[in-house]
Amino acid sequence: MKTKKKARKSIDPLPDSFSSGEEAGEFWDTHSTSDYEDQLEPVEMTFDIKRRHFEIEIDRESFLALNAHAKKVNKPVNILASSILKEKLVS
Repeated sequence: MKTKKKARKSIDPLPDSFSSGEEAGEFWDTHSTSDYEDQLEPVEMTFDIKRRHFEIEIDRESFLALNAHAKKVNKPVNILASSILKEKLVS
């Protein structure tokens, strides 16, 4: 009795390099790293995360007012929002 062999799917060759992060993203959006495990190399990395970012929802009118004031005082919106919150919450 003959046994059936699993048909291997055709795997695209792994490019030597990508011209941009976008190109790499497009490749990995349509390919699985598990198909390339034999070509991957371990990498030693260290992360030193010192800042965290949080998102909050605000209404449209508040954002528009905040944005207009940020332009007026020549500050980034996130910096202005943080300073306003700190000022109001510390009082």
